[in-house]
Amino acid sequence: MPKYQFLSDQWFAAVDQLVEEHGAEAPGTADVILNLTVTDTPFDTERRLHLGVRGGRPHWGIGHLDDADLQISTDYATAKDVFVSGDPAAGMQAFMSGKVRVQGDMAKLMAAQAGGGPGGANDIQAAVQGITE
Repeated sequence: MPKYQFLSDQWFAAVDQLVEEHGAEAPGTADVILNLTVTDTPFDTERRLHLGVRGGRPHWGIGHLDDADLQISTDYATAKDVFVSGDPAAGMQAFMSGKVRVQGDMAKLMAAQAGGGPGGANDIQAAVQGITE
């Protein structure tokens, strides 16, 4: 299976395909969208994307949404560590050390996390890890 540089255009296309193949139901209580800005990328500019769950289905894509619940920003290395590894401890450590900055409805994020996140997330997580260099 080919591997792609995290957040490259080819990586986004491959993840779109994985979401299509592994898309899964999310708990009915999970309904949160976040805008993510990744700085210090190996590309010419920062990368902006949105992700989360809306209407019980995983939702993600390039660019920010006007109606996102949260705005999160972090550097490339931290984003890769948190979002590709799927390690909740890495996310919490990055947040506590100031590497991840969050603005918006934290209560909604906490409620979504308590709901268990998207069903089948482990399948998608493993697939994304498999295509990311």
